Amino acid sequence: MTDRNGVTIPDMYAPISPWAYFGLTLLYNVPVIGFIFAIVFSCGASRNRNVRNFSRSFFCYYVIIAIVLLILLFTGGLTAIISNLSLFIIVAFLD
Repeated sequence: MTDRNGVTIPDMYAPISPWAYFGLTLLYNVPVIGFIFAIVFSCGASRNRNVRNFSRSFFCYYVIIAIVLLILLFTGGLTAIISNLSLFIIVAFLD
């Protein structure tokens, strides 16, 4: 690939388009399949470093969410959130 200045960029470092980022974001947000693709692409299935680093960022996001949910689960915070949410839904539908 050649950039604007005529410099040849290897495919490994070629930038990806905003639509590619959008498509990858949609792919990674599919519940189970997205997690599997994030692991596969972050381990090196893609030769492009931009795709690999973007996949690693989503994988880190999944890990952080899992840690937060485990902390909430073990401290009882998740139960409080769910019970308050269900109470909010009941009150919202009664009014």
